[in-house]
Amino acid sequence: MLMLRIMTWVSLRLGRTTGRVLLRLVTAYFLLFSPTSRRASRAYLQRALGRPAGWSDMYRHFFAFAATIHDRIYLLNQRFDLFDIEIEGQALLHEAIDAGTGVFLMGAHFGSFEAIRAIGRRVPGLRVSMAMHQRNAAKINAMLAAINPQAIVGIIGLGNIDAMLKVQKCLDDGEIVGMLGDRTLGEDISLPVNLLGSPAYLPVGPFRMAALLRRPVIFMAGIYLGGNRYRIVFEPLADFSDIPAGQRSALVNAAVERYAAIIERHCRQTPYNWFNFFDFWQTPAATHIKP
Repeated sequence: MLMLRIMTWVSLRLGRTTGRVLLRLVTAYFLLFSPTSRRASRAYLQRALGRPAGWSDMYRHFFAFAATIHDRIYLLNQRFDLFDIEIEGQALLHEAIDAGTGVFLMGAHFGSFEAIRAIGRRVPGLRVSMAMHQRNAAKINAMLAAINPQAIVGIIGLGNIDAMLKVQKCLDDGEIVGMLGDRTLGEDISLPVNLLGSPAYLPVGPFRMAALLRRPVIFMAGIYLGGNRYRIVFEPLADFSDIPAGQRSALVNAAVERYAAIIERHCRQTPYNWFNFFDFWQTPAATHIKP
């Protein structure tokens, strides 16, 4: 947290250019002295690129991650003027907000979820709460407070008895509830899917929640394009508003598989935006096998 506060101070007072110079040194340090993350990066990039990944590929991967973390400082402090941000699928978000019934925004550890803050001025009435596991919620709150105490968003800690009620209330109020659906934690039930040519295991819980609450789900990614450029993408993912009797599990499984297909497409198109620096294709403790 101390290092984060120092980097925030340097970046806000000396500017983004100076901060990015330091960022290249930080990237080189972690590339050299984080062998586990380096192995995970190489293994993933070989899948996404379709060829052996070299040191320059891994450096680009590490730097893209560092750059999005660094840019979070400016996004949380509303310095949107520093960025060139294009948006795809904005009409989809408008329709969801205008419906007034609330919508799930499903992201991944891909690009920058914080980039959505930049469209707040273009989308009137945009209100976003994040639903995440309790221990992650505490970490996120501490990080946001270190960067800008006024930038803390509503965070719903999953795992509590009243978590579903809180999520439902946000949706009933017409809010967007954001979740990241590409990591399992502990004994989370997961579904085996094909991702970049091999079986991977994605959590069912986020989509099951959307199905239980009968809400639509939109995929969102804030893709880092290098320099000061981002592309925010919204895509239809699933609509659980009207579920035929006995079809909920099948529709949930289909949504997880579509989510995997969307992630794979973006990994092929912009491979350095994938920020899961561990063995993503390992078998988790609990799996849900499709009937």
